[in-house]
Amino acid sequence: MELSNRFIRILVAVIAIPFLIFASYYGRWVFLTFVMIIALFAFSEFSKMVEKKGIYVAKLLGLLIVHTLVLNTYFKFVELETYILASVIIVILFELFRNNGSAIQNIGATLLAIFYPGLLTTTLIQIREFYGNFFYEQGGFLIISIFVTLWVIDSAAYFIGTAIGKHRLFVRVSPKKSWEGAIAGFVFGILSIIVLREYLITFLSIKDSLIIGVIIGIFGQIGDLAESLMKRDAGVKDSSNIIPGHGGIFDRFDSLIFASPLVLIYLKYFAN
Repeated sequence: MELSNRFIRILVAVIAIPFLIFASYYGRWVFLTFVMIIALFAFSEFSKMVEKKGIYVAKLLGLLIVHTLVLNTYFKFVELETYILASVIIVILFELFRNNGSAIQNIGATLLAIFYPGLLTTTLIQIREFYGNFFYEQGGFLIISIFVTLWVIDSAAYFIGTAIGKHRLFVRVSPKKSWEGAIAGFVFGILSIIVLREYLITFLSIKDSLIIGVIIGIFGQIGDLAESLMKRDAGVKDSSNIIPGHGGIFDRFDSLIFASPLVLIYLKYFAN
């Protein structure tokens, strides 16, 4: 059973990785669609987890807000701050006319679902556009580099943690993760970004590359723990079973969703 599950995971990865690389490089509507899929499915999966706690997200309204949020990030209809303020008001007004459990919990969960998997995912579009526009190669190379670094971190943490991990990292949240695996993931993540700096993201300085590697190495793993915290609270193993052998969209992209906003903040305010 374990061998079969591992084969399915590898097969799905072999199929999915070329598409992710192509979407990141090509940009345009392909990358927009890719980001939209992550945002909408992660929102939906998060909403279903919350229901396990007897809290009810305004699903259709939330999906509409997340959908237009992604489009607004790309087409820039209005300022982001305006969109966020309007979203908060709309969610509160919607709950005013709904009688389904705790209004306070429903409003809080709906806004968290919109702004955590929804808003944070849109930063991928902003990162790709940072070095020019949606058609520009450099932004695509940076997105690919983030993906590769996260894959390396995840693989190193899993295999080395499984082989030599003895000290539990965060038992309450994820009992199987170890400090040895987390440190290995961080180290290999830095090594990965150094190699990528030589061949793919040459437009970044060594300092900026290393700092981005540190951000991904730390906060990518924290993003995984954050989702594990919520799944454990909801009493579920995976956010869904939509991806054979991998769980849900939220499961696969939790590290990316958490780390990409911090990469964007660094690029905007601190990078050379």
